[in-house]
Amino acid sequence: MAMPMSATSGRGSSLHLRRPWPVKKGEASSATATAVVGWRRKGKVKGLCAEVSGGGRKQVSVDRVNGRKVNGVVHGSEAPSSMGTGTAVFGAGDGGGMVSVNAFKLGRFVEDRFVYRQTFVIRSYEIGPDKTATMETLMNLLQETALNHVMSSGLASDGFGATHEMSLRKLIWVVTRINIQVDKYSRWGDVVEIDTWVAASGKNGMRRDWIIRDYSTQQIITRATSNWVMMNRETRRLSKTPEQVREEVKPFYLDRRVFLYGSCDNEKINKLTKDTAENIRSGLEPRWSDMDVNQHVNNVKYIGWILESVPMNVLEDYHLTSMTLEYRRECRQSNLLESLTSMTTGETEEYPTSISSCKAVLGSTHLLRLQEDKAEIVRARAEWQRKDCI
Repeated sequence: MAMPMSATSGRGSSLHLRRPWPVKKGEASSATATAVVGWRRKGKVKGLCAEVSGGGRKQVSVDRVNGRKVNGVVHGSEAPSSMGTGTAVFGAGDGGGMVSVNAFKLGRFVEDRFVYRQTFVIRSYEIGPDKTATMETLMNLLQETALNHVMSSGLASDGFGATHEMSLRKLIWVVTRINIQVDKYSRWGDVVEIDTWVAASGKNGMRRDWIIRDYSTQQIITRATSNWVMMNRETRRLSKTPEQVREEVKPFYLDRRVFLYGSCDNEKINKLTKDTAENIRSGLEPRWSDMDVNQHVNNVKYIGWILESVPMNVLEDYHLTSMTLEYRRECRQSNLLESLTSMTTGETEEYPTSISSCKAVLGSTHLLRLQEDKAEIVRARAEWQRKDCI
């Protein structure tokens, strides 16, 4: 149903929304409040720089922990000499000058520029009820580091991590599989350090690996690996890797694996059905904010929907220690989804309400599918361990 609206023109234009139908006398209204929302036409903001009052353009203060910059902030004399296209820092030192906004997104290259490193502090809005970072938070940090790696390398074009040659051919990266293993979850206020690098995966794919360290101890607390292929952003069909793109990214390849042989989950994930799933949650609806710039639901968003069908006592008492996601098709905002879950343990065939042994690990198999035609979107497998054992 169309929503009646009124609009005013000019720089401060806004749209005022109201009920599209009147409430008859004696009829109970389903709305308990009204709201007026201001909207402005989308446009580009150019030439941003950091400014403070009283002194013109100056270096702004940044978050630091024990003298260490966090959240990828690079400023003043600490900026590396090469930061990629559009990331120059103007001025010298912390006493003044102008800073490009892009500088606040970046980490730094290490190991002869094969590895990209970025630091983050765990924010209050990135934790769950137990005050530790969620799996979605970790995946978002991995994605952010990967995108900044591409941007800092000078390869980034106008796409979401796409290179210049990819953009010329209307190609984008899409992830086909991710495996993440967590030894320890960071808490609110902790600082983590993330390393990422890329390598070839078969003839037409790319592998990206990550490690997450606790900055204070330098202990590796998370490892992750992923496989990526190319897709045409207009036809939405998978594409072979053009030779021009291959030559573009090849200098950044590092033949190093984050997992030792046999420690990564490479096994096939079994398909769940309504007969084999123990829990089914229907009516899951993507929001506009779940979409990314590639015009589909961002891959991290699927984790939240997968967990919607996990039993509550598992979510309350257990941490995800390993998760493998196998992406099978795109999801758009217009799709309605179903989440299916089946739980298992190594001790009994039926899932008990509680397990006291720290050696007992729960396993789970998941499926996210379209509600209408049951087409698969994501298959997933996970392992869980009691929170008081980690």
